[in-house]
Amino acid sequence: MEKDGRPNWDNPMQFFLACVSYAVGLGNVWRFPYLCQMHGGGGFLIPYLIMLFLEGVPLFYLELAIGQKMRLGSIGAWTAISPYLGGVGLASVVTSLYLCLYYNIINAWSFWYLFHSFQAVLPWAECPINSNRTGPIEECEKATSTQYFFYRETLDISSSIEVNGGIHTGQALCLVLAWLITYLFIVQGVKSTGKVVYFTATFPYVVLFIYLIRGITLHGAVNGVKYMFTPKMEQLANPTTWINAATQIFFSLGLGFGSLIAFSSYNQYNNNFERQAIIISLINSGTSIFASIVTFSIYGFKATVNYENCLEKIRILLLNTFNLAEDTITLDNVYEWVLKLNASYPQEFAELKLVNCSMEAELNNAVEGTGLAFIVYSEAIKNMPLSPAWSVLYFIMLLLLGMGSMLGNVTAIITPLRDFKIISCISNELFNGLVCLFCLLLGLGFTTPSGNYWFTMFNDYGATFSLLFIVLIEVIAVSYIYGIKRFEKDIQDMLGWRPNLYWRIMWLVISPLLLIALFIFYIIKYIQGGTPTYQAWNKELGKSEVLDYPVFGQVFIGLLLVSSISCVPLTALYAFCKKRKHGNHHKWERSVNTVST
Repeated sequence: MEKDGRPNWDNPMQFFLACVSYAVGLGNVWRFPYLCQMHGGGGFLIPYLIMLFLEGVPLFYLELAIGQKMRLGSIGAWTAISPYLGGVGLASVVTSLYLCLYYNIINAWSFWYLFHSFQAVLPWAECPINSNRTGPIEECEKATSTQYFFYRETLDISSSIEVNGGIHTGQALCLVLAWLITYLFIVQGVKSTGKVVYFTATFPYVVLFIYLIRGITLHGAVNGVKYMFTPKMEQLANPTTWINAATQIFFSLGLGFGSLIAFSSYNQYNNNFERQAIIISLINSGTSIFASIVTFSIYGFKATVNYENCLEKIRILLLNTFNLAEDTITLDNVYEWVLKLNASYPQEFAELKLVNCSMEAELNNAVEGTGLAFIVYSEAIKNMPLSPAWSVLYFIMLLLLGMGSMLGNVTAIITPLRDFKIISCISNELFNGLVCLFCLLLGLGFTTPSGNYWFTMFNDYGATFSLLFIVLIEVIAVSYIYGIKRFEKDIQDMLGWRPNLYWRIMWLVISPLLLIALFIFYIIKYIQGGTPTYQAWNKELGKSEVLDYPVFGQVFIGLLLVSSISCVPLTALYAFCKKRKHGNHHKWERSVNTVST
């Protein structure tokens, strides 16, 4: 199956780092800590690691094996296995295209925050003054300074997906920069990507390690770390915990997009991908746990600061109301004085309407996605000494994580398309540039006031359902259509040995059953969920509120779900019709020859 003239990685380390750079992305920083927080802290690691070995590693191995054997992108590889399966590769390309459209806007936001970090006082550290110069802007006062900077300064967000406006110039320029750098990273295909990954795969670990040292030395960090590693074992009886663990493994490794097939198609034929699959999967999961320690140390710091600020407000209120000496009440004995004053002056005390300050409630306040990356982290950073330096370091790390994943996302589109003869004639520089320009032009829609709502729609519905379907078809196709014995023989041909019993059981039974269960779960969840909803920013209230998607939004969600999945049956139907037409043509030729004779 080896194709003459196909470029290769300069060495196995480039492929290894490319896979690490692709798999270790923003989800490790903003999704995994959220799931830990939601599902019992350290107890979540049990289902997470079980799912890693039942689902993650076997499917990662399978995709690397297909790419290395076929030496083709996703479309060509699956067509080579069976002409009826070409749609699986096409579905991967469509899904990767959707991902590329919205993923780089996150990098644009990171650039925006990075550029605003080069100031003595961070712009999200305090609320701006209103036009009358009589106090803070009302929207910021009702929300927080970090929320205001994200929703108003960064996004200039509208009140709903139905309210739109012009392009945010600053965001558009940042998006152009993000796509320009992406283009420079892939301009010469695997040759330029192979050099970039040395930096994008390693430097985030340097930043994470620096943040770990800084994080665990912050005031109250121990509260967050203790919260993470204190298991709530009752969560293991919750089916949602196991489903979220399986889903996180699935998406974190980047299965189904076609990126892994594309990367491994540039390997030497006898490269030991089995060892690489195991190591990369373990590194990815290890990074999630490592990033969680950093995140929870910052959670602990933020929670402690908020808790102490809450106690300080109560302390000042009690001092002023009951005319006590300044040093009478401290943060350590606030609640002792609350009980004492409540017993002595019940009527006056009842009028105070004190809020309840709770460290546990602060730590239980789970946030994921952009809310964690751009609001919670920013709020913690602004309270650190030398906050601009820590802000610069943090957003550089986010950029490298995002850019590293973008390399895999774009490669998943470019590699299978370049396998077509008509496109292979075009130079790498021109074709890669056209793909990036196409994605940039479509991606500008995310820089409008309603762009964040479209971003949420793509993030929620553009890949989740279709990827489960794609990988389910992949594992069934390899195990039962291509044939597991034939697949084992291919692996023996490349590595010199057959995969052991563990791999065979996973591919034949366990992984397909898990994927079917996940697939059914998502269908039931979608049906029972009713009308799809999204979080809209309410300027008057200074907080998000849940709104139903309008009819056009629901139609678009349907198109997102169907467009990629439909590639599989439609391509199979096309292959069947083509084969039938070809067969009828041969029958007609034979009958003509018979009559002539």
